[in-house]
Amino acid sequence: MSASRAKAAPQAPARRGRPPSTSLNQGVILDAALALVDREGPDALTLRRLGADLGANHTAVLRHFAGKDEILLGLAERLIAEAMDGFAPSDGWRHTLESLARRMRAACLAHPRVAVLVATRVARRDAEFHGADVVVGALRRAGFGDRDAARYYRSLVDTSLALAAYEASVVALGSASREGDRLAWRREYLAVSPDRYPDLAAVAPHLAAADEDDQFETTLALLLDAVELRAARR
Repeated sequence: MSASRAKAAPQAPARRGRPPSTSLNQGVILDAALALVDREGPDALTLRRLGADLGANHTAVLRHFAGKDEILLGLAERLIAEAMDGFAPSDGWRHTLESLARRMRAACLAHPRVAVLVATRVARRDAEFHGADVVVGALRRAGFGDRDAARYYRSLVDTSLALAAYEASVVALGSASREGDRLAWRREYLAVSPDRYPDLAAVAPHLAAADEDDQFETTLALLLDAVELRAARR
């Protein structure tokens, strides 16, 4: 056998811009999954498509995650970690909860298609535990006992995430549908008959003026007003 044939055949280079399968890790895979969902939506996230985007067989992904569901939990963790990055609780419990809710909303709006996909999941990882500890700690400082702190934590977080996920689902709509819905408040609602819908007609201009920021802040204030009232009663 000639020396040239004895030499091992060179490995085919990895696709440009994609890591070889030997360099995969959970962080790299989650980066690719986040980018894929951001770009093409939740339905695009399959193990085969993810492997293709990584320049690897989908079985290489399964060496790092047990399956797609574990990847989804990792994406949920990514959103929470983004919200928690650089966060420090303030001295006031209410300001702490307001700030954290706004951060979580911002993370969901930065990745609306991911938020719609994972907002209802329990990530059960460090970033989520950190966020939970901050919220529960704020409620305990407000004067609530452990049982009430746990109950209000669940209610506040679930409601805040539901609101953020709803807003993210609106952002994820096609631009034509989204703009049509927005115009409805300034067109069809303003044109309702005062004789047939007197109360609705009276407030219609204010409905048109209320934007997404106003809706979020109003709902958040209503929630925290209720918590503060219960804290005062104690």
